[in-house]
Amino acid sequence: MPRASQPHRSAVRRAAALPAAVLAASLALTACGGETTSGTAGATADKAAGTRSVTDANGKQVTVPAAPKKVVTLSEPTLDAALTLGFKPVGATAGRGQHGVSTYLAGKAGGAEIVATVAEPDLEKLATLQPDLILVDETVGAKRVLDKLQGIAPTVLTAKLNEDWKKAFTATADALNKKPDAEKWLGRFDSEVATTKTALKGNAGAVTSVVRWQDGAPSIVGKGKGHVGATLAALGLQRPANQQGESAGHSEPVSLEKLDTIDGDWLFFGTLGDKAAGQKAYEEAKKVPNFGQLKAEKQGHVVVIEGAAWNSAGGPIAAQTVLDNVKSALAR
Repeated sequence: MPRASQPHRSAVRRAAALPAAVLAASLALTACGGETTSGTAGATADKAAGTRSVTDANGKQVTVPAAPKKVVTLSEPTLDAALTLGFKPVGATAGRGQHGVSTYLAGKAGGAEIVATVAEPDLEKLATLQPDLILVDETVGAKRVLDKLQGIAPTVLTAKLNEDWKKAFTATADALNKKPDAEKWLGRFDSEVATTKTALKGNAGAVTSVVRWQDGAPSIVGKGKGHVGATLAALGLQRPANQQGESAGHSEPVSLEKLDTIDGDWLFFGTLGDKAAGQKAYEEAKKVPNFGQLKAEKQGHVVVIEGAAWNSAGGPIAAQTVLDNVKSALAR
């Protein structure tokens, strides 16, 4: 994760001096509640006060609105999940390497105001939105200021770093009081994965490479249990030797002298941006010596993708994008 920077420390200091009226209104939300009765699994509900209690990823009980209206999502997975469940967050985090929300979510996120980067949140800007619920996970630097966020609005840490994306989605849904909806969505997704796996036929078990092209060279992405690795594994697809196991970071650079290590029967190729950015990067990659010698390139098996979805920290919409791309390219 990025190390704390001077702007980060400044943001924390600003939070301590937030307008009293803003903080008072925000803290009033966390103070509401009363005696609780049994509710959904992992949560309790107070019908009179309109609040529930959920257990966050740290095992902490957090009192949240039963029907949140002004949600801020401080990571790609929580934004992805909220949008899937029909919420339009009032605030969100910029996508990796982007000024707005991740391009694969931009069409759905509407007017969500950018109040954070993956490195840190702007606490003062966030507080002015007067949210009634903040969702965050350990994929972003905002995890370091949970106490400051809790002073603005009820804050739920939905997942630890490298958490299974389905579990993270379900936890976010629970915080939004939409867990049954998430379970139904996952049921449909798993059914579509099974159907697609059968349709792969001649591509069953194909070696599938996933790279992000940046600054003239590739990086490996999509290893481990994230939405890319888990979806490809569920489809029965194999990975090149250096794309197996857990990732040492969000991406792993590959030397141009070792391009052969990213080869496979199929190569899914993208950048941090949209598909147009991926196509531009692909044209650049084809000029690199030895790229043309890759088996995937020779066979016309390089698939340009919307890298923002494949390179994100994950979520249901991102996972669906991966599945759709694989189905379009490999299913027969």
